[in-house]
Amino acid sequence: MLKSCWDCHWMYTPRRWRMNLGFRLGESFKIEPFANVTGSLNDNGVCQCSVYLPDTVFPVQKVEILEITAQVLSEKFERELTKVSQYTKAIEMYEQKIRNLTIKVEHMESTSVSYSELDFQLLKLEINEMERLVTQLKSTLVGSNVIVEQLYVEIKNLTLMVNDLESLDKNNILAIHREIVALQNRLKECEKHRNQTTTPSYFPPGSCGHGGIVNISQPYVVQLNWRGFSFKYGSWGRDSSLRTPQKDLYWVAPLNPDGRLLESYRLHNSYDDLLLLKNARELNIQYGEGSGTAVYNNFMYYNVYSSRDMGKLNLNTNTLAVRKTLPNAAYSNRFSYAGVGWQDMDFAVDESGLWVIYSTEDNKGNIMISKLNETTLDVLHTWNTRQYKPSISNAFIICGVLYATRPVNTRKEEIFYTYDTNTEREGKISIIMDKMLETIQSINYNPSDRVLYVYNDGYLVKYNLIFQPVLH
Repeated sequence: MLKSCWDCHWMYTPRRWRMNLGFRLGESFKIEPFANVTGSLNDNGVCQCSVYLPDTVFPVQKVEILEITAQVLSEKFERELTKVSQYTKAIEMYEQKIRNLTIKVEHMESTSVSYSELDFQLLKLEINEMERLVTQLKSTLVGSNVIVEQLYVEIKNLTLMVNDLESLDKNNILAIHREIVALQNRLKECEKHRNQTTTPSYFPPGSCGHGGIVNISQPYVVQLNWRGFSFKYGSWGRDSSLRTPQKDLYWVAPLNPDGRLLESYRLHNSYDDLLLLKNARELNIQYGEGSGTAVYNNFMYYNVYSSRDMGKLNLNTNTLAVRKTLPNAAYSNRFSYAGVGWQDMDFAVDESGLWVIYSTEDNKGNIMISKLNETTLDVLHTWNTRQYKPSISNAFIICGVLYATRPVNTRKEEIFYTYDTNTEREGKISIIMDKMLETIQSINYNPSDRVLYVYNDGYLVKYNLIFQPVLH
């Protein structure tokens, strides 16, 4: 029969409920009683008791899970609180940056200072960085945050402002500003030169005491040739005599519409007669060819039709005074100027007399210059150049120097090449001539007035020349 023993007790330990199922006699420990029951001793002296628990058990495991969850939430809260503190500081810093950028953009809008593409790119980088931060804030913070939303809207507005400014630049606002600045600088330079104007050097007719052409005037359009617009090819000018005849002599020699045949010309005894188309003598010529005609000392010099012969026509009698073959000269449109057909021979007059510009097969189409005896048309001397004749648009001679032209575009021609027969040297220059129409058919230089007489697609045009003084 079991003996009775001390009462059995429930006891509570932290974080866990448990039941003391046994103890040895004489052991002492502190317990917190909850309920008393009667127990019995077994053969070994151990007290045993039976405990009957109710059906409802305390949820120990759920309480433990709640404690762990609370700890995790507490740690997350601390981290999020730290992030919010950091983001608050960042927002304050970027708010200040936005203010600074807004001031900078407003300054760019209100001033005319020229900004480069790099300026806009730097602004965009700063704005994109702030937009990235605010987007991160929006995705991190739960719920709606008025300050962050307002900051995001401000950054978007700033982006639009910068894009608008850049679009203005793409519409050439800044380019126009730079052009205005450049024009202002040029105006200042012009004003400076205007205040320091010097009278161009004067060179008497027939004098070669200058350093060659340095500039050319704007074209002066006299009139359309008397035969009409269909007669685009031809030549004109003033008698190049330096003997100062009693009266001026102006001549106009348009070719037929085929651009080859010269069969009629007009003479005017004064410039006023030419302008008013009155008191003109209209004459026919026997088989002239091309627009390389020149008039010198009351004689007209031209290429005889379909031959390498030179013709000298007496203008007083309208009769052929001399016909002479130009040795080895190419003819029948073999080496004419660019854009102008049938100008195998181009006669020119300068301060020293009569010249002819042409090419030969032996010289492979390069320009040849021959000085002529004006009376007999004998060749006195010849110079070979390395400039291909069909690559230039026209040529003329001043003081023994050949000047060649070429087209730049439909409204500009360039004097680009020189050959000095005095030194036998070639040279490169660049003097731009404005022209009325696209093609220049002929250029005649007059040494008595130093004017270029140009036949430009049927129009009679004049240019004044400016010469450079010789530097001693």
